[in-house]
Amino acid sequence: MSNATAGWERVGDRFYRKIKLYDAVFDHDIELENYVIAGAPCAGAIALYRDEAKLHTFRGSQSSKSSIDIYSCAGKQIRRINWEKGSVRGLGWSEDEQLLVVTEDGMVRCYYDLQGDFTQFSLGNGAEEHGVKACRFWSRGFIAILSNNHLIAVSSYNDPRPKLLAIPPGDFVHSWAVIPPAYTLSRSVEVLLAIGDTIYVVDSTEAEDRVLPSGPYKHISVSPNGLYVTLYTEDGKVWVITSDFQNKIGEHESKTKTVPKDVQWCGNDSVVLAWDDEVRMIGPNGAVLEYYYDGWVHLLADVDGVRLITNDVCELLQKVPDTTEDVFKLGSTSPASVLLDAVDQLEKKSPKADENIQLIRPSLPDAVTACVQAAGQEYSIFWQKQLLKAASFGKSVLDLYSSDDFVDMCEKLRVLNAVRDYRIGLPISLEQYERLTAEKLIQRLMNRREYLLAIRISDYLRLATNKIYVHWAAQKVRHSNADEDSICKTVVDKLNNKRGISFEHIARAAFDEGRSHLATELLDHESRAGKQVPLLLSMSEESLALDKAIASGDTDLIYFVLLQLKKNLPLASFFRILTNRPLATALVEASARDQDLSLLKDLYYQDDRRLDGSMLLFCEALAQTAPQTKTDKLKLASKLLADNTKDPTALLYQKSFQEAQALIRLQASLDSDFHNGDKVYTGLSLNATLHRLILTAHGKRANKIASDFRIPEKQFAWIRLRALVAKRDWAELEEIAAKNKRSSIGWEPYYSEVLGAGNTKLAGGVFVAKCTGLGVRERAEMWVKCGMVARAGEELAKAKDVEALEDLKGRVGGNGRAEIERLMAGLKKR
Repeated sequence: MSNATAGWERVGDRFYRKIKLYDAVFDHDIELENYVIAGAPCAGAIALYRDEAKLHTFRGSQSSKSSIDIYSCAGKQIRRINWEKGSVRGLGWSEDEQLLVVTEDGMVRCYYDLQGDFTQFSLGNGAEEHGVKACRFWSRGFIAILSNNHLIAVSSYNDPRPKLLAIPPGDFVHSWAVIPPAYTLSRSVEVLLAIGDTIYVVDSTEAEDRVLPSGPYKHISVSPNGLYVTLYTEDGKVWVITSDFQNKIGEHESKTKTVPKDVQWCGNDSVVLAWDDEVRMIGPNGAVLEYYYDGWVHLLADVDGVRLITNDVCELLQKVPDTTEDVFKLGSTSPASVLLDAVDQLEKKSPKADENIQLIRPSLPDAVTACVQAAGQEYSIFWQKQLLKAASFGKSVLDLYSSDDFVDMCEKLRVLNAVRDYRIGLPISLEQYERLTAEKLIQRLMNRREYLLAIRISDYLRLATNKIYVHWAAQKVRHSNADEDSICKTVVDKLNNKRGISFEHIARAAFDEGRSHLATELLDHESRAGKQVPLLLSMSEESLALDKAIASGDTDLIYFVLLQLKKNLPLASFFRILTNRPLATALVEASARDQDLSLLKDLYYQDDRRLDGSMLLFCEALAQTAPQTKTDKLKLASKLLADNTKDPTALLYQKSFQEAQALIRLQASLDSDFHNGDKVYTGLSLNATLHRLILTAHGKRANKIASDFRIPEKQFAWIRLRALVAKRDWAELEEIAAKNKRSSIGWEPYYSEVLGAGNTKLAGGVFVAKCTGLGVRERAEMWVKCGMVARAGEELAKAKDVEALEDLKGRVGGNGRAEIERLMAGLKKR
């Protein structure tokens, strides 16, 4: 059993501890002093790149090739990225463990997983011309400083938009640091530049001189919470000031002329200085703690401490958490410490265990909580168990106590212990885990291809596992050397009956690797057509994409495919794909009718749909205003149907088109004869043309045209009647009634039209009498509508219809009523 306080050291009034995370980290052939090292936040991966400014031991041509090596904290190599893209001037990590590599010419690569896949963008803003000198990173962005001291900011890795900050002085920069946007009043990044004997604060609008004495400053470091800044002066002094440069917190004399190679914060309470093989920590009130190593040591700052990396060991230096200090501090009498001692006495079967419990009975709930929290801060599994035993013992004594925190801590510790194993190499602390979240921790395991552990943790925490399976399958199709059918079978068998699996993502990975056949096979297992179709289109599987869209029944998706096909394919190929797909053809036809008539015309021509094509030309002819253009369109429509002599519908259409041409020529002639070429008749229908001719006293011409166009007699009679009524040519109407005993449309229409025009005399005096086919009462009603009550009464009296006379008598008054009474009296005398 190790002592819980074995690695503790007092620094002022606080305790700090150094925890050995892993040993035998790097092979001694790796000379760490010759490498640039960058560590991902929250105990993430470590990237190593040879420092180009230093000489290296020659170890053969293979080892001389430039590369970026990615390791776990335990020294396990995760990936080697061969590098031939120029000098590296910036190496850093995002909060999502994306590796950022910035070259001298301003090219930025973002490796979004640990397997070598990347996106790329350029800084611009003169970076290629002047060259990048160095970079400083924070969790979501970075700053690049050029050789002319210009500063370029990238505030988001997902949507990189490099922006030039205010121009600082061009003098030599001794050191510099960045305050992330989350910790500035302006909510934009601020850069601290040590130029000359002072500090400049640069943001997007200005470069302000803070007029600090005692420069130049060889190191600048900003605390994780952005509130404090450490400055290391040329004469070996360490200053700690507030980030607004208003207050000086402390000063320390290092008493050494050698400038440290690195200065970092250990949490927000102390500063760590590193020389080649020495680490010195300056705590509150200037207290100092020193550590010495056999080899070169690198500092990797994190949110709650500093990782110390050498070839032999990976350690965590941090302030002892308050709860841990209360429990384990020598001579502590806190309730949690007493409770832990009670468990020890219980294991020894000593009655003192009960005495301890009774001693802290009033504070027992707080003691249980403190033990649970202290367990979360421990890396030692032994002390985790002891503290949780103490908490469990305390809970068993209490009548009422919620075990939720205890259960949650047990779950968290089980996860943390699993990923801290040297084979995984993620020595994440509880605070880091809570910042990172379980989902992102699982993503880190996926990037390391630790799929089994990721699935077990997800199941244990009741999280979805579909993304893990998809990630595994994507890596399988990318890197497997088996034949494509075997890979597909392996993937499908493994993912069968798994919920939420996106085969589209796996198929896209296969397609990106040039395995089109495998991608197509995998897409057959994707249940969502909306996911299948876009990838099939990008794979140039147009026919299959259209079939999948049609099978889905989603017209919007079908339209999307059709638009993409029309955009990317020659017209003949587009129409060939539509063959034997009636739904797609109907949708193209419906869309083209409203938006693209030329496409519709080509479609009809391609499918040899002559009737539809001729009707389209006919509609175009109707939309024209020039007679010659109309005639040409109609000739084309008629020509389309010329060879189709056996189809009665085609013959009918052809005849109609010929008549339409004849009508256009006739109307042009009428305009020329009667209106000096003005378009009065042009554009009218045949009926309207005849109506206008009769209206303008050209009845004979109208008769001839009706004969030439074989207008039915009844149709022409209606046209003539309405034209004469509109013209108010009562004499012509009376003459027609006089010369003709019968009418092809009957005389009732004449009566109705004339009466509707207000001529009751002509309607009643001429046309009622000619309506011999109507009954007595109907004719009597027609007389009444014309105001001829007496004639109506005579008609009824002649027919001896007393009942109708009685009804008529009740409807009229005055002289009309007297006349009806006279006629009724005459009937009674008979």
